[in-house]
Amino acid sequence: MKNKVKWGVLSTADIGMKKVLPAMQRGEWCELAAIASRDLKRAEAAAARLGIPKAYGSYEELLADAEIEAIYNPLPNHLHVPLTIKAAEAGKHVLCEKPISMTTEEAVTLLAARNRTGVKIEEAFMVRSHPQRRKAVELVQSGRIGKVRSIAGCFSYNNHDPKNIRNILEYGGGGMMDIGCYLIYTSRFIFGEEPTRVVGVIEEDPDLRTDILSSGVLHYPSGHCIFTCSTQIVPYQKVQIFGTKGRIEIEIPFNAPPNKPCRIFVDDGADPSGRSAEVIEFEVVDQYTIQGDLFSESIREGTELPVPLDGSIQNMAIIEAVFRSAKTGQWEKPVVPA
Repeated sequence: MKNKVKWGVLSTADIGMKKVLPAMQRGEWCELAAIASRDLKRAEAAAARLGIPKAYGSYEELLADAEIEAIYNPLPNHLHVPLTIKAAEAGKHVLCEKPISMTTEEAVTLLAARNRTGVKIEEAFMVRSHPQRRKAVELVQSGRIGKVRSIAGCFSYNNHDPKNIRNILEYGGGGMMDIGCYLIYTSRFIFGEEPTRVVGVIEEDPDLRTDILSSGVLHYPSGHCIFTCSTQIVPYQKVQIFGTKGRIEIEIPFNAPPNKPCRIFVDDGADPSGRSAEVIEFEVVDQYTIQGDLFSESIREGTELPVPLDGSIQNMAIIEAVFRSAKTGQWEKPVVPA
């Protein structure tokens, strides 16, 4: 029987209650032991709903619980770094929702906190864990589609609600921070390189002041990535990986369904319509379950985390470069503070 890691959860955020926490409870390495909210009644209701033993009316109380070994932080973006550092200083390992921070400079402070406390800190890019993503990388590395030269992706949804946390600028709202980060991370992951320069075009909502339509080009040593993300168009997501000998399409690259098989398509270009592509189907899995287990196993077994903190800082640097480019109208270089 596995020696499960005891987890505490900061907040009753929807992503946790509806997706992440139920999935973690199905894992081999995770035990949800406590949940906290600034409203004790809300924490108690969440605990009862998910069968979590302890409920706290403040984040500080949960962090003071000596039984808790790891923290899941799904708080609004502007609270990611402050609460992650508090958790680290309390001796807790932290799995923090994306984006890891509000700025690159802020993200860098997490390195010092990690090194000072010796805990593990990881950005919750759950897509890294899904078998379809691992298979795509395996095919790329095997040379199946030749040399990768271009990656194209789109991720969008339609949400105009001014009260929704994703649409509040001060809390880190906007498409680039919420979903553009996935597109950037994916291209870095596939190329296995960092972009040398980027260019971006961004449209903002005049009332919300958040970016609602953002497109970018990332120039890598080996090729290009082009992407579009939006918070106010038809919901859609797709990633295409183009090589010199073939193409890989990831059908649902980010919100991979936990209740039905996922598919990728491997195409040699013989039929321009793509109808001749090989279809690779994956068994039903929940990427949030895998993510939680990998983090917990890393604590118990001392293995490396799938998403290194240094890479998360680089991801933020690229996001900031896209924003700068949209203002200057020029190519910009991602910059990580010393």
